[in-house]
Amino acid sequence: MKKHLIIGNPISHSLSPKIHNYWFQENNIDAEYDKVLLREDEIEVIIKKIKTNEIHGMNVTVPYKQTVIPFIETLSENAKITNSVNTIFNQDGKIHGDNTDIYGFEKSLLNKKIELKNKEAFIFGAGGVVPSIILALSKLKVKKIYVSNRTFKNANLIKEKFDFIEVVQWEKIIDCDLFVNSTSVGLKDGESLDLSFDNLKGKKLFYDVIYNPSKTSFLLNAEKKGHEIINGRDMFLYQAQKAFNLWHNITPKIDKKLIRYLYND
Repeated sequence: MKKHLIIGNPISHSLSPKIHNYWFQENNIDAEYDKVLLREDEIEVIIKKIKTNEIHGMNVTVPYKQTVIPFIETLSENAKITNSVNTIFNQDGKIHGDNTDIYGFEKSLLNKKIELKNKEAFIFGAGGVVPSIILALSKLKVKKIYVSNRTFKNANLIKEKFDFIEVVQWEKIIDCDLFVNSTSVGLKDGESLDLSFDNLKGKKLFYDVIYNPSKTSFLLNAEKKGHEIINGRDMFLYQAQKAFNLWHNITPKIDKKLIRYLYND
């Protein structure tokens, strides 16, 4: 039986085991997928199990998408550009890291036929997923990207990699077409970014990479003001589909049956 898992901290919210175990069954693959809560000092040992094929495939979530990189032997181009890894497997005997978040974020917007060419985007946060979002937005021909983070230094580190972005002080809101919450604020009930969007003109798009809960305070507050909202559900689905393909060379189905099973819709 091929073992798979997702590592992170926190990890209880993850639906990765549910989706991958469903796909294993649908595609008659003898495999299992678990979630593992890890401390940072435990990462190296578990990643080495990919080299020995004790683990067939691994996903990485917050806050370890960059932490894992020193223990990986080869990286895809996307992983190199973003310095972010969310999918790991054994490729030609080496521990290989890839990034399927870029595909997931881009596909989630294309799937809803959202046109972002020559528009402006504002990202909150400076964590491991932000470079993936920036790269995806660049592919979608977004004209201007702003990044804001409570710790200004961390936002500037992203600017060192993507010099075309503009770093904005926390709490300063620039009127854009798209606002993205890439932070983990909202995973727990009652958490809020505590930002005011009262001065925006017209209807905007608010996107939260969190998919569980389906509506964070970031999205609920935007919805109350009449803005369009998207949660991280589709991004999660498509990044998982891409990871599954990398592990098994099969593109699993994303259909209504799967959605109902995952989210009890």
